[in-house]
Amino acid sequence: MSRDICDVTRAKNGRPVRPGRSNALRLAALLTTAAVTGVVVHLLDRGPGASWPLPLSTALPVAAALFVAAGVRARWARRHGHAPPSSDTGARPPSVERAGQSGPEEGVARRRAASVLWRMRTTVKDEPGSLAALCTALAGLGVDILSLQTHPLAEGTVDEFLLRAPGDVDADGLVGAVAAAGGIRTWIERADTHDLVDAPTRVLGLATRTALDAAELPLALRQLLGRCTIRQLPGVPATGGRGPSPVPVEGVLEETVMRLRAPEGGVITVERPYLPFTPTEFARARALVELDARLGPRVPAGQDVLTLSEGDAITVRRADTGDLRAAREMHDRCSARTLSMRYHGPVGDADRYLNHLLSPRYGRTLAVQTASGRVVGLGHLLWDGDETEVALLVEDAWQQRGIGGELLSRLVAMAVEAGCESVYAVTQASNTAMVAAMRSLGLPLDYQIEEGTLVITARLGTSRPAAPHLSGTGEFGTTSAT
Repeated sequence: MSRDICDVTRAKNGRPVRPGRSNALRLAALLTTAAVTGVVVHLLDRGPGASWPLPLSTALPVAAALFVAAGVRARWARRHGHAPPSSDTGARPPSVERAGQSGPEEGVARRRAASVLWRMRTTVKDEPGSLAALCTALAGLGVDILSLQTHPLAEGTVDEFLLRAPGDVDADGLVGAVAAAGGIRTWIERADTHDLVDAPTRVLGLATRTALDAAELPLALRQLLGRCTIRQLPGVPATGGRGPSPVPVEGVLEETVMRLRAPEGGVITVERPYLPFTPTEFARARALVELDARLGPRVPAGQDVLTLSEGDAITVRRADTGDLRAAREMHDRCSARTLSMRYHGPVGDADRYLNHLLSPRYGRTLAVQTASGRVVGLGHLLWDGDETEVALLVEDAWQQRGIGGELLSRLVAMAVEAGCESVYAVTQASNTAMVAAMRSLGLPLDYQIEEGTLVITARLGTSRPAAPHLSGTGEFGTTSAT
């Protein structure tokens, strides 16, 4: 039996092959055989009285040494239990790890750690193989397609991708590969982990938020459609005059602009100049507005009972048009100076704005209420297209108690939660209380003064001013605003 066959046979029977020890044994046996053969030949040739030949005197010690070495190696191996050779187990040779090399799994992990998320939209011909060509081009760059949505059009299909690309593949590389594969009018921007939620789950979440709070509709539309400008114009403006032109029940889609009938009259206009809307996006937005209209005006329940530094207990809660009468009564108790600093116009016009300000369609309102049920303060967070305005009004007798600062911090916290990048307040330059309240937020501020009107803009970023939610009790500070 040959050596190769013998090694394979022993391996099959579960006995590990040890080539070092078997070679030593074979060499020792060979030397012994040669030495004995030489002795026999020498004795037959010279007779019984002949001396030991030289080959025997050298071969026997070497053979004995080899036998001893083989025995020592076998005993040491039994004690230390060497792992089988890699040829028996398929294991990676240990020299690879010692050399600092990495296997394929580690390479994949490193590439994912350095990867970048992208949102990309491109238009292709509506014919077999067009999507396969795009996927092949992206795969050639090592890009992983995490999700895909298709928007059928009359002249083709818009494919919307969420991609994970290697860090060394930039936007130009992705757009070039897609263009070579037949994609046209390609749009791309960086994405984040929030985009990993699949489209149906995201739409259901937005519908739930809208169902719980009517003020969420503009925010839900913005999250549904991406970066866009949303304006809601009332059917009858607060300042009088004609409202916007009405739109049909089904709404109007015009490339980068969609117009929808507002739930309480008027028009909701959504603009996205950098990317045309698809019929699928238009249908989703229209369904969200229809849901809001069917549910009617609503605000979430909840309130905070707080204690002022003087010991008076007040309640902070959400307000809506149901508080219109109480708000007008507060106007009647406010001085002309307080109303003029809040509304920047004739005092007699103040009541005309209340219905608009209290409507959850245009933002969120917080009311401060005493133990007797009287409203003594109002804070408004108003959606103004791409921007967000904050406005405060505190009854004269309750000023300088920290109510304005408390309302402002809560409104700004709501703006941060809604994803707003900044908030601005419009007041008079002489309104030092409002300026102090904005400064107390601890946020970067920009000031602009035009003909005595001061606009203070606070950049929110990722900061969230400390403000309790509508639950539990707390203690006011000393900052105040009118």
